[in-house]
Amino acid sequence: MTTVTQHPFTLLTNTRFQVTEPYGENRSTLLSASALAQAQTVISTWPGYAVTRLCALPALACMAGVASIHYKDEGSRFGLGSFKGLGGAYAVARLLCRELGQRLKRPVSHTDLQNDLALRQACADITVTCATDGNHGRSVAWGAQMLGCRCVIYIHATVSEGRKEAIARYGAQVVRTAGNYDESVQQADRDAKANGWFVISDTSYPGYMDVPRDVMQGYQLMVHEAVSALQQWPTHVFVQAGVGGFAAAVCAYFWERSAEQRPVFVVVEPQQADCLLQSARAGEVVAVKGDLDTLMAGLACGEVSLLAWDILATGANAFCTIPDAAAVDAMRLLASPQGGDPVIVAGESAVAGLVAALLTAQDSAARATLGLGPDSRVLLFGSEGDTDPALYEQLIGRSAAQVLADGASS
Repeated sequence: MTTVTQHPFTLLTNTRFQVTEPYGENRSTLLSASALAQAQTVISTWPGYAVTRLCALPALACMAGVASIHYKDEGSRFGLGSFKGLGGAYAVARLLCRELGQRLKRPVSHTDLQNDLALRQACADITVTCATDGNHGRSVAWGAQMLGCRCVIYIHATVSEGRKEAIARYGAQVVRTAGNYDESVQQADRDAKANGWFVISDTSYPGYMDVPRDVMQGYQLMVHEAVSALQQWPTHVFVQAGVGGFAAAVCAYFWERSAEQRPVFVVVEPQQADCLLQSARAGEVVAVKGDLDTLMAGLACGEVSLLAWDILATGANAFCTIPDAAAVDAMRLLASPQGGDPVIVAGESAVAGLVAALLTAQDSAARATLGLGPDSRVLLFGSEGDTDPALYEQLIGRSAAQVLADGASS
């Protein structure tokens, strides 16, 4: 049986966390129940919208010594393979409404974008752009194609050809840059300013907050779906992080609804790209330099989103880093589960939360630090499926289709 419990990890308790700290008005301007309702109204009208499955994993829960583990499987989201379809495409829609509203000097709604032919034609004169490790760019390209605007996507040196081709299929121009993810972000920003394009980034920085906030608001729909399917709130949530926007959206959902009863929240990163853990250790935002060479490509980020930090700096209970080898073991564990758990096709970045949950549950000191016990209810977000099918088959030894077929026949 594949196991992930033999790998090293780092767990850093967040000394700034305060269980009674209210969510507060300032954070409500970033992420709120009303903004989520607006995002849900828009996103639920898109072709192919469906609530993704929430998988109970009782065998893994038994192995971890907890009451339950639930895994939100985002691999089927809009046919894009990841939860990113909720964020980037929604931010494109919001950007187009704002920009066309300013040009026409009247409010423009998402319904207008869908039904007004003149507005659709006006969208064709607008270009959106971003840098990506793969999934966010695919979402932005899909949203641009759906809403009729042009799209240019930047990828960095180590993004696979499979992920590049998946973006190009949605009609985007894909530009490969030298250097790492953060350098591709800078290139996209420079070219956007030079060409009058609009950046749709999930990374916020001074002077650039509106679009990343829209991205995060779209992500919260996934959290709402998961919580709506649970009989009880989780006691523990382990969420993987790149720049932190995804993790912050999950954290904020629970924090806004109950400061005192929110789950223990653990942010998980690759060892080679741990900008959030290093920021927590320093007590301020710090950047991680270098090539950020991790197999978990969607998490290979060296600079923290400022909006995300506003939430995670005091909203996260702990920060955890894990090695790439543990992620591969977790992918294999989900592809060939034991004890009746469902078969799940999970990409490299999808399993970081699961890895951290299993590693900390099997370590007595970490288990005590996080309060993991036989009554604990763990919630995880499987953020992607086989978004790079060739890499998935290389790592697992079978294609996603074979994994699912084997699971169906067993």
